[in-house]
Amino acid sequence: MSRRSAWLLGGLIVALLAALSVYLYVRARPYQEVIDHGPSPQAQANPYLAAEMFLREHGLNVSHAETLAVLPDIDPRRHTLLLFGERSRMTPRQVDQVLNWARAGGRIVFVAEALWDKQAKQSDDLLLDRVQLHQSLSKDLKEPPADLADDPYPSLTKLYLEDEDAPAYAGFDTAFHLDDPKNLAQAWANSARATHMMQLPYGVGSITVVTDAELWKTPAIAKYDNAWLLWYLSADTDVTLIYSTAHDGLLTLLWRYFPHAIVALLALIGLGLWHVAVRHGPLQAPAPSGRRQLQEHLRASADFILRHNGQHTLLQALQQDVLRRARRRYPGFDQLNVAEQWLVLSRLTRQPTRAISQALSPLPKQRMSSADFSRQVAHLQTLRNTL
Repeated sequence: MSRRSAWLLGGLIVALLAALSVYLYVRARPYQEVIDHGPSPQAQANPYLAAEMFLREHGLNVSHAETLAVLPDIDPRRHTLLLFGERSRMTPRQVDQVLNWARAGGRIVFVAEALWDKQAKQSDDLLLDRVQLHQSLSKDLKEPPADLADDPYPSLTKLYLEDEDAPAYAGFDTAFHLDDPKNLAQAWANSARATHMMQLPYGVGSITVVTDAELWKTPAIAKYDNAWLLWYLSADTDVTLIYSTAHDGLLTLLWRYFPHAIVALLALIGLGLWHVAVRHGPLQAPAPSGRRQLQEHLRASADFILRHNGQHTLLQALQQDVLRRARRRYPGFDQLNVAEQWLVLSRLTRQPTRAISQALSPLPKQRMSSADFSRQVAHLQTLRNTL
């Protein structure tokens, strides 16, 4: 290719690239796309993360713990304790500790966890029994009065405040109802059919009981006045939220990061169990090496040849050995015909010609029985040993 042709080709390529760039510039349109990657790991591990952030944005100091072990270090004055964790293993001593903390001036908000048993006159929630409130199913209640039946929002819980024309609405689970048989509560919040929140004084402090805390989890906290209600219950105080954070167990973490090592370990354990398992019969101890003789090695070699090469190989080897010894004893043995060879062998071994013919005749193609095979071997060995 000449220099002029090369320049023309290069110019053409540049022109094509320029035209493509202009086309893309004219046709391309920038746009924005929002990709939702789902909740962050912090939000997945902490269902009340949005509630904590909301309270912090409204000037409250918020901390959380997984157990009540932090309670002795918390000053009850101007402090709210949110017991949203599971409390089925709460001991009487811990109940006394929590109530003494509230009596000293603390605020407590906790979830009723068990239904009242009328026959046993108790529930499985020690803390709920101590504050003398009962929880039951809303379906077991009588029908609501006629004026409540016209409620436009029957599934929402309404909290009425002084100097407010409209109530605050919260999204409690309407399947449960709180009852105050001793008339201890000073404030409460109801849906069209049941009561879902009660607040009663306790010493210098106060205790608030709710039927559930799902309305303060993500994303339910953003609905209705759920977030405002949580702030209202803990306003002007520091807040400690007690709940069990969801952590992956050790086995889950090991399987996530070391699956191949776990599979290898399980295989090794399985092989070890198989190795030490009880066998169907006793182990046969190996014979001492001192008692092994040449005859045993020869017998083992013959057994090996018999298994792998068959009967014909052993018998042909014996026949060839007999003929080889006859050649050494009688010169010119190979020049004789078969009948003359059998006569010579009869004179040398002093065996009848019939026995020699049976021993040296061509072998049948079919497999011989064990008795015939043993008899043929015996005849050949007798001839070989005599020569």
